[in-house]
Amino acid sequence: MVAWRAMRRHQTLRSLCFARASLLASILLVAHLRSASAETRPNIVLILCDDMGWSDIGCYGGEIKTPHIDSLARDGLRFTQFYNCAKCNTTRASVITGLHPRFRNLLTEKMVTIPEVLEEAGYKSALSGKWHLGHKNGRHPLDRGFDRYWGLLDGCCNFFDPAQADPPFKGNRVRTFANGREPVKEFPDDFYMTDATTDHAIECIEEFAKSKDPFFVHVCYTAPHYPLHAKPEDIAKYKGKYLDGWETLRDERYARMVKMGLIDPKWTRPEQEPRAKLWSETKHREWEDLRMAVYAAMIDSMDQNIGRLLETLDRMGVAKNTMVLFLSDNGGCGEQLRGDRPENPPGPKEYYTTCGPGWAWAQNTPFRRFKAWVHEGGITTPLIVRWPAVVKPGTRTAQVGHIIDFLPTFAETAGAKIPTKRGDEDLEPVDGLSLLPIFRGETRAGHENLFWQWAGNHAVRQAQWKLVWEKPEKRWALYDLVQDRTETKDLSSDEAHTDRVKRMSEAYVAWAKKVGAPIPGAEKRGKKSKKTKPIAATEKK
Repeated sequence: MVAWRAMRRHQTLRSLCFARASLLASILLVAHLRSASAETRPNIVLILCDDMGWSDIGCYGGEIKTPHIDSLARDGLRFTQFYNCAKCNTTRASVITGLHPRFRNLLTEKMVTIPEVLEEAGYKSALSGKWHLGHKNGRHPLDRGFDRYWGLLDGCCNFFDPAQADPPFKGNRVRTFANGREPVKEFPDDFYMTDATTDHAIECIEEFAKSKDPFFVHVCYTAPHYPLHAKPEDIAKYKGKYLDGWETLRDERYARMVKMGLIDPKWTRPEQEPRAKLWSETKHREWEDLRMAVYAAMIDSMDQNIGRLLETLDRMGVAKNTMVLFLSDNGGCGEQLRGDRPENPPGPKEYYTTCGPGWAWAQNTPFRRFKAWVHEGGITTPLIVRWPAVVKPGTRTAQVGHIIDFLPTFAETAGAKIPTKRGDEDLEPVDGLSLLPIFRGETRAGHENLFWQWAGNHAVRQAQWKLVWEKPEKRWALYDLVQDRTETKDLSSDEAHTDRVKRMSEAYVAWAKKVGAPIPGAEKRGKKSKKTKPIAATEKK
C-alpha cells in the first residue's frame, strides 16, 4: 500500500510537471508569435464587394473608372482563375471558415474562423459592413473572433437609409444593423452605406496601427448589390454612356480583355443569354442606360473609398507591411424585381431597382450566366493581391484558387496553427490550401476537387475539367476549361469522356452527402441527402 501511494504521488507529480511544461510552452509560443518580426506577420485588409461582375473594373477590362483598384493590380498580382461560391452568404461563410459551404449549416461551433485563428498569433480583427451569417446563437461577428464590428448583419439594405423598410414586393422588411452588439436604427441625413463602411474600417485601422500587434480588417461593401442607389454626382459621370446597349458593352469589354491577355481569343463566345433580350428590341432605352449608369456609379464610389483606405495605410506608416486583397462575392446579378419599371428611376433612395439580366450578362463578360448559377459567370471573381514584401508588382497568374484558400493562407502568413479542436469537440478540417506559393511567384499543387451548389445548380472542377448540372437542363455537362472556359462545347456525350463524367459525378455526390446538400436529380422528387440539424440557417435575402 505504501509503495502504491508513493507510485501515485510520483505519477501525480509527473503529470503536474508535464502540465506546467505544456502551459509554459504554450505561453512561450504565443509570446514568440507576438514578438515575431513584422515581415512574418503582415497586416491583412480583405476587401469583399457585393454582386460585381468579372469584367467591371478597369484592370479586368471594364470601362468604369477604378483607378485605386487598378493601382492594386499595378502594384500587385491579378488572378484570372479565382472562384467564389456564386451567392452572398455561402461565399461569406467559405471566406471566413476555409470550408466549402455546408448546406443550411454555414457557420457552426465546429468551424474555426479567420479571426479566431489569427487571434492566437496576436492579431486584432475588425469587420466593417455586410456580415449575412446570422447574429444569434453564437453567430454574431463578435462571437466568432472579431474585436470590432459595425454594419449590416443582413443581406442588403437601402444605401441612404438602412432603417427604411424594403418595398412590399421584398416583404416590407427592416434590415438588421448594428454597431458591435448595439442595434442601429437611425442614420444621419448624409449617410451613404459605402462611405460609412469605409469610415468604420479607417477608424479600426487607425486604432490598430497604433499598436505593435498586427491586424486583420475585413471590409465588406454592399456595393454594387441592389437596390441601385448612388450619389447624383457619381451617376452623372456615366449617364448616357450605355445607350448603345449590352451587346455593344460586352463586345467592347471582350476586345479589351483579349488585348490585356486576360482571356484566350480561341474560346468560342457564348450565344446571347436567353433572358437578355436584344437591345434592338428593348424599349425605354434611356431608363435602361440609367440602370447601368447607377451600377457603374456605385462601383466608382467604392473605388473612391478604397482610395481612402489605401491613403490611411500610407498615413499610418503600415502600407509596406500590409497585404491588401480585393474580390467579389459572386458574379453580376441577373435578378429582375417587380419594382423594375420605367416609372421608377434608379439612383435615389425612394426607389428599389436592379440592373436586370441584360446588363448582368455584360458584367460577366465573356462568361455564361449570372450570380446563383455555377457556370463561370456566376462563380468567377477578380482577385487582386498587393503585398509589397512578397508579391511582385504588375504580375498575373492563371493558377486556380478559391476563397476557401484564404484561411490557410492567412494562418501560414501569420505563423498561426489552425486548431483541430474547440475544447473537447473536433473541428471540421479546413478544405482550403495556402496561396502563399502563388503569391511568391511559385507553382503550387492545386485542389483535387472544387465543388459548387446553389438552388438546383451543381458543379465540380478537377484540374482543367468542369462538370456542371444546370437546373433547367437536369443533366451533367462536361467542359474542358483550358480549351473552352466559356463553356460552349459540352463533351459529356463523347465516349472518350464517359469514365471521366462518371468519376466526377460520383465525387460530387460523395461531397454532397458529406455536407448535407441536395443530390443532383433528386430535388424534383423531394429527395435530399441526410443533413445535420440546421444550427446556423442564414436569413434569406
